[in-house]
Amino acid sequence: MQSAEAKEGQPEKKSRDFFKELIDREEYILKKRLPPRLPRRKNDVYVSRKTNLIAQLSRCQKILDSGNEVFVHGLGPATNRAINLALQLKERGLGTVEVSVHTSTVDLVDDLEPETDELEPETVTRQNSAVHIRVYRPDVQEAAKS
Repeated sequence: MQSAEAKEGQPEKKSRDFFKELIDREEYILKKRLPPRLPRRKNDVYVSRKTNLIAQLSRCQKILDSGNEVFVHGLGPATNRAINLALQLKERGLGTVEVSVHTSTVDLVDDLEPETDELEPETVTRQNSAVHIRVYRPDVQEAAKS
């Protein structure tokens, strides 16, 4: 536990509930910033809830056929869709396609813009889960060793 003296020296950290209450009272407007993205490569596919799953599946299949690997990225609610997409690609591969999964946590920043001139703009940081899936065709030599 920290003493009262140590707490006085630290700047006041406002809780997430404090900002949620301000938004609920309509004193601020919440504006979500875009998440940070990795450098885009030709074989990267970023999955969202809004894009057509069949179109993403055909795009991934084309990339997989031309380059032997595709990276599928999903953030937050799109993680289920990214996993589903990778599993469908594996099923279409009829045993020739492998999957490697990595998960991470991404820091996201939201802006709170005041409704009145009396208040100052604020920012809120939150975390969201992400999944990065490598769908690839292993080399013939690697498959022979297994």
